[in-house]
Amino acid sequence: MSKINLQTSKYYLRSIENSDISMIFKGLSHPEVIKYYGISYTSLAETKTQMQWYKNLELSGSGKWFAICELSTDNFLGAVGLNNLIELHQKAEIGIWLLPEHWGKGIFQEVMPKVVAYGFKELNLHRIEAFVESDNKKCKDALAKTGFVYEGTMKDCEKKNGKFINLSVYAILNK
Repeated sequence: MSKINLQTSKYYLRSIENSDISMIFKGLSHPEVIKYYGISYTSLAETKTQMQWYKNLELSGSGKWFAICELSTDNFLGAVGLNNLIELHQKAEIGIWLLPEHWGKGIFQEVMPKVVAYGFKELNLHRIEAFVESDNKKCKDALAKTGFVYEGTMKDCEKKNGKFINLSVYAILNK
């Protein structure tokens, strides 16, 4: 996988590596992270599926995810990326998750513009979409702060834990 590095004043984004598996598991098994996230794992072995997904995404050209790391310490803080890339329509879906101990530090607002710029400049995207569980107010507020525009709500469009959920649709366009 390519080692693309994007950098902000406090953080850098690099390719997800096999050695990140324990941190990916820590995030995608944490009750607070998976509360509004569509994927979760109960074991390190299960998490290998996610690691393969990251690799396949890049190999197929259908997206790119990054490890979010702190510049001063190299600590892994979470992951962010683009997937479901449709070249014909020049669009992709953005996603992000952070370990809870890093919430509220402005990381989202600092790294999202870098990923958006990467999508527009390097992947030639016109539109980047975000689908957020409607109850996830913090994420919706953070998206709005980074230039994403609320477009509407898809009602009862997915099932999670045996119940239908609503997804709020946000997007940003390359003008």
